[in-house]
Amino acid sequence: MALPTLSSPPAPTDAAASDGDSAPPAHPGSTGAPTSPPASRWHSTAAHRAGLGALLLGTAVLYLWSLSASGYGNTFYSAAVQAGSQSWKAFFFGSLDAGNAITVDKPPASLWLMALSVRLFGLSSWSILAPQALLGVATVGVLYASVRRTSGHAAALVAGALLAVTPAATLMFRFNNPDALLVFLLTLATYLTLRATEKASGRWLVAAGVVVGFAFLTKMLQAFLVLPAFALVYLVAAPTPVRRRILHLLTAFGAMIVALGWWVAVVELVPASWRPYVGGSTNNSILDLVVGYNGLGRIFGEGRGTGGVAPGAGRALGEAGAFGGGGGGFGGAAGVTRLFVQVSSGMITWLLPAALLLAAVALVLLRRAPRTDRVRAAVIVWTGSTVVTALTFSFMAGIYHDYYVVALAPSIAAGVAVAGAYLWSERSRVLARVGLSGTLAVTTVWAVVLLGRAPAPYSTLRWGVAAVGLVAVVGLLLSHVLPRVLAAVVLGLAVLGAGTGPAAYALNTAATPHQGSIVTAGPVSGTGFGGPRAGTRTGRFEGQPPGGFPGGAPDGAGTLPTAPGPGQTGPTGGFSGGGTGGPGGEGAAVSTDLTSLLRADASRYRWVAATTGSQSAASYQLATELPVMAIGGFSGGDPSPTLAQFQGYVADGQIHYYLSGGNRGGPGAGSGSASQIATWVAAHYTAGAVGGVTIYDLSQPGR
Repeated sequence: MALPTLSSPPAPTDAAASDGDSAPPAHPGSTGAPTSPPASRWHSTAAHRAGLGALLLGTAVLYLWSLSASGYGNTFYSAAVQAGSQSWKAFFFGSLDAGNAITVDKPPASLWLMALSVRLFGLSSWSILAPQALLGVATVGVLYASVRRTSGHAAALVAGALLAVTPAATLMFRFNNPDALLVFLLTLATYLTLRATEKASGRWLVAAGVVVGFAFLTKMLQAFLVLPAFALVYLVAAPTPVRRRILHLLTAFGAMIVALGWWVAVVELVPASWRPYVGGSTNNSILDLVVGYNGLGRIFGEGRGTGGVAPGAGRALGEAGAFGGGGGGFGGAAGVTRLFVQVSSGMITWLLPAALLLAAVALVLLRRAPRTDRVRAAVIVWTGSTVVTALTFSFMAGIYHDYYVVALAPSIAAGVAVAGAYLWSERSRVLARVGLSGTLAVTTVWAVVLLGRAPAPYSTLRWGVAAVGLVAVVGLLLSHVLPRVLAAVVLGLAVLGAGTGPAAYALNTAATPHQGSIVTAGPVSGTGFGGPRAGTRTGRFEGQPPGGFPGGAPDGAGTLPTAPGPGQTGPTGGFSGGGTGGPGGEGAAVSTDLTSLLRADASRYRWVAATTGSQSAASYQLATELPVMAIGGFSGGDPSPTLAQFQGYVADGQIHYYLSGGNRGGPGAGSGSASQIATWVAAHYTAGAVGGVTIYDLSQPGR
């Protein structure tokens, strides 16, 4: 049997266009019942299904193996999942607590799958994280189906495998941030757009618009980064007059607005007194969150996107500056090199230059192809998505985290596979061979650089990658005169050399527990205020004490003051990537004594406790599985609840305890309402200490 190659198969006719799983055509003159396929075709189909099965099984093992080692991952979202499993109201709005005080700062779509899983299987690390891993397997499957339509089975397997072992993908499909669902939906929307482009199908394009709408309900405006590529490919390649193409695009846009607008409309129209406060907004409006914190604030930074605090205060809170704003930080300074000089480089850029170079050469060779050529359409949509998303991440001046780059993983993998398969099929042409060989040379050099930044044994891999790459570079230049078997070996070496680095990083990522708000993939971590370095990731600022910012308490150490002064919130846990934070901090260990105290008489209260900041509240809530009010939302700076509202809740007997030492410390933390509430509580109630946490019993008469 001939060896498979990454050649582009003839485009299927309209009658036969499918994913390759349709029944064989009926024999001429028959009643229409399909006949048995020829033996060779049966074996080919069986081999293809076996290959796909192996790809999906391998992906599942990579993403599910030892998944519970990460615990609750990002406790901010895990607490919201726990709340949604107890309250349908919290489920719909994305509340952080079942008492529905405040929402997370994102739409709730990514929480829905996890909350349903917890409802079915109970609260555990596995029930929260397993849906994310399965989304990763589904994303690989959808990418395979998309690439196979234009480039064949072998290229589709390569694309799926490259996506699966992308370090950023391995990280986020084993974690509970919204990015897993976002990537799946945008990959599915790309598949639907290509299906629509093949036949100028308005229905397929509308379906793509609906999927993008639901992607908006996952992470808001980031879902729109694919729209320029979608519009371009349909305008260029759909086989229908231009006016009809424009009409189809407008209809799909309308479908997208409806798909996202129904939830936005409900949140805006429901009286604010009936629903939770919209976390991250300045005025309890989902539209403010869309435009501000999750919109213009991400692009321009500064006064926008500060999580509900006054303009300019975001830098003090670590939102606009330390979180990757224009001034540098976790994501480094904005600019064209951001993705290549920070931790992001080892998470996503292994094949980014290859995707761009292969696409450029392929488009040159396809310049005389028919307007509706499917290979060119695929190159346009995958490369377009890559370019727009990469440029946005590179130059955004607001909050940027390295894990955002997972959005690039499907488009890079598919772009390399589609364009590479086309050039391989055209290797009799000099430009195609030079393009393949030159791209592999650049990819090999970049892999050697990235591996050189890592500690042993990863750094030692660079010599093997360099050797394999050199052989494959020469072989690709001679591939047109090599025997078919030897040419296939050269192609295999090229794929092996290009994939070894990211695969090694992916295995390291899967073997490393990840917890906290800021997580990275691979054996290289960031300094927080500089370039990447070798070492173990902790998720904290470089130079930050284990318990948090300077002035914070070490992890689990010490006891908070018995009676903090007015407005004092005390020490807090840091951005713990592993282990425990200080009392009440992110990832903090809550003592059994405190847990038992909070659970006592819990049914009498809407919230068993209140504390400043969502991360602190999440730790207590996950320990007790009972509602805990997060005063001020994620950063402690949201104007919810106001002092008057909090006093009303206390007077009505809806809050049992106030826990001091909340939020995550740092200048400006717990400002505004949170500071006023802390001052009022300290002035009117008697403090005690349980499990290293200062606690006020609000059910006792004030002093």
